[in-house]
Amino acid sequence: MLQMAATRLLEDADLAAVRRLLDADPVAGCLIATRVEAAGADQRRLGAELWGHADASNGLDGLCLSGANLVPFSGSASALAGFAERAAAQGRRCSSIVGVERAVDAVWTQLTPNWGPARDVRAGQPLMAVSASPALAPDPLVRPVVPAELDVLMPACVAMFTEEVGVSPMGSDSGRGYRGRVRELIRAGRAFARIEDGEVVFKAELGAVSARAC
Repeated sequence: MLQMAATRLLEDADLAAVRRLLDADPVAGCLIATRVEAAGADQRRLGAELWGHADASNGLDGLCLSGANLVPFSGSASALAGFAERAAAQGRRCSSIVGVERAVDAVWTQLTPNWGPARDVRAGQPLMAVSASPALAPDPLVRPVVPAELDVLMPACVAMFTEEVGVSPMGSDSGRGYRGRVRELIRAGRAFARIEDGEVVFKAELGAVSARAC
């Protein structure tokens, strides 16, 4: 219970401390930063809970986004243990735990007795980043997808999601929620594809875009 005492639900009043922590590693923190920059830390606007962990000086040394995914962000063993304890007390609400391997592994190891075995564990996935112009020329036929091409893009999105995650994104709502997410990415100019004769031969979406990384 000592861990839980140091872990709390964050609010907009904590945003300055949240930003300082995220700015220390803008690549690993991109997923959380994307949500915080758009909606702040208020649970109602965020559509998820943002947890923080206090260090010995009462400053933040860890964050965890608890929504459709559980996203721990911290190098502190105490913070990660606190997030796992809070998630166990809350009950399983997410589909996946996402983040830097060390953080995910620490949280999952503690949660396994409560949540049962993992559907899949994806270790050893490198986090790669580039901050300069690419060495190769971009494919001129890759372009932003337009809203009228939603039906063309959807089969490729479903196939990629299913292969990557191991389950279909269509769910119990016959895919309405996932279709809405893809539509949202297209409208935001964050879906790109090479489409030939009505078939997607390459596609990519920018699922997370912060001020520092995407």
